Amino acid sequence: MKKLIVPLLCLFLINCNKSKNSSHLELKADLSEIIQEDKIASVAPPNAISEKLLPDNQTSQNKFSKIDTISKKIIKNGDMRIQVGDIKKAQQQINSILKNNNAYIQKEEFQNTDIDENLDITIRVPHHNFDALVNSFSNGVGSVLSKNISSNDVMEEYTDISIKLGNKKIYLEKYRDMLKSAKTTKDMLEIQENIRALEDEIDIAEGRLRFIDDRVNYSTLNLNIYKEKIRSSATSKIGFGSRFGDSVTEGWNSFVEFLLGIISFWPFLLLIPIVTIFWKKWRNRRKK
Repeated sequence: MKKLIVPLLCLFLINCNKSKNSSHLELKADLSEIIQEDKIASVAPPNAISEKLLPDNQTSQNKFSKIDTISKKIIKNGDMRIQVGDIKKAQQQINSILKNNNAYIQKEEFQNTDIDENLDITIRVPHHNFDALVNSFSNGVGSVLSKNISSNDVMEEYTDISIKLGNKKIYLEKYRDMLKSAKTTKDMLEIQENIRALEDEIDIAEGRLRFIDDRVNYSTLNLNIYKEKIRSSATSKIGFGSRFGDSVTEGWNSFVEFLLGIISFWPFLLLIPIVTIFWKKWRNRRKK
């Protein structure tokens, strides 16, 4: 009887180990099937996220504006430098132009030196108002010294990120379903680690899409307002008396700078008489 019980127990233990190994192998096979999957149904690119922030009358204004934000995904940027005669008056004109074009100031810096005054402004404006904003600055604020406008179509990048984002979300749902049916702690930890990595990649992709939408829907213009303090007869429209006074002031300032420059050499001026005295003594001794 004992001889029959021992073989039966051995067979029972072997069957239990096989069932555990087979369940673990099935889970591994499912994981490898997900990881090695090459092709998943393409997901259509989502609409621009920031379009929801725009009023209905702007999004439906015309067909070309909608194509410009969704289909083409064109980012417009510009740099302008304008010379003006009065900074405060130019600021008032700029504020009026911004209000008319639904634009806003993102950053503003002002510098006041002895030579000039500089006002640097970073402006964000809806893409369909960008050209009108640039034309308003070109015609009504001052003399345009430089202007640089660029356009960049990022539709290919946007579509690529959108498709990969959709695929990652499908992977994420599959991993979550597998987590519910995981039987061992090792498998649960492995699946949870894959879920965490996918969630991080999804957050990065969604952040990139939001950034592109913001740059597409709102163009950026870097504006520099410049006022020259030193007046010249070629550019200034002020009378002869004011220019004569400026010339006298500039001449006096030049003389003071020259005098201070000479004074700065006082160690050398003090050293010259000493060297001369020693040289004369040495020459007299040599003659004797």
